[in-house]
Amino acid sequence: MDATVQAGTRRQSLNGLLRDTGLFFPIDPGADATIGGMVATRASGTTAVRFGTMRENVLGLTVVLADGRVLRTGGRARKSSAGYDLTRLFVGSEGTLGIVTEVILRLHPIPEIAAVAVCSFPDLRHAVQAATEVIQFGIPIGRVELLDDDLIKAVLRHSSLDLAPQPTLFFEFHGDPQVASRIAEQVAEIAGAHQGSKFHWATAPEEREKLWEARRWGTRWARLERPGARTWPTDVCVPISRLADCITATKADLAHSPAPAYILGHVGDGNFHCAFMVDPDNPDELAEVGRLSRRLTERAIAAGGTCTGEHGIGIGKRDCLTAEHGDVAVDVMRAIKATLDPRHLLNPGKVLP
Repeated sequence: MDATVQAGTRRQSLNGLLRDTGLFFPIDPGADATIGGMVATRASGTTAVRFGTMRENVLGLTVVLADGRVLRTGGRARKSSAGYDLTRLFVGSEGTLGIVTEVILRLHPIPEIAAVAVCSFPDLRHAVQAATEVIQFGIPIGRVELLDDDLIKAVLRHSSLDLAPQPTLFFEFHGDPQVASRIAEQVAEIAGAHQGSKFHWATAPEEREKLWEARRWGTRWARLERPGARTWPTDVCVPISRLADCITATKADLAHSPAPAYILGHVGDGNFHCAFMVDPDNPDELAEVGRLSRRLTERAIAAGGTCTGEHGIGIGKRDCLTAEHGDVAVDVMRAIKATLDPRHLLNPGKVLP
């Protein structure tokens, strides 16, 4: 139920190797990312609502420190109360505290996927409220993903899918057909109470893959709508009780965006993305998109959320740390950085200026 891999191992290669064991590594950030990169950013993705993030699925690390010492954290035991949790210190540190060279990962049984269902809604608020209620009732779904109406329209122009041009939820149900059918009935009842359409089902593997391809490729297809544009992605995560308000307020802001913008997200855990398709040579446009992105971040923090659910701080959101965590927490982060990397050799300027 675990695997030890080097940091350069790619997610899909690992799952290809594991396939005949009946196990898999569930974290899916969309790209075929390296495991080391996923550790560095504390990655998650579409399956987080069921399997959690990298935080829950990394059991131990081998890390080379800035002074050359080799540190091993955690281990194969499923729990420990011995000392500080150094594994979690490095998961999400974005390469600023040490170089991860080896990772012990938690594996899971490959779920029996019964079906994928798509449901459209008259507006974003109803779609998000339906997803929120499913989670609040503790219904065990495999995935629930949101695409706003503008993104669905872009998807329809680049695919053969037959979907309504409205805000849409993609659900995945796991388990044997009878169990999945009962879960789907519960979800369909909740969706209907929020003016959701009848479910559009995909049970054959190739049909399911077409739907998830639309989710994975949606923003790339949207970028094709504006030749020469570059994607400016951002993400936040809020308590699901505040998710509908945050998303609808963000959608209202995007009506004034000079660049096309789209909302999508892993709404089962309160995480959503806003993707702007910007003209990289237009400084006025870049400045306005930066302002709108900052409004989104401030709104999320005010709602008790975080400035980034899975993209990380990097450079662009360094000044959000104090607003989210406070001066004392940032001072502690600086002290940890100064202790482990006093000469600032590792990713200098990232996360902390």
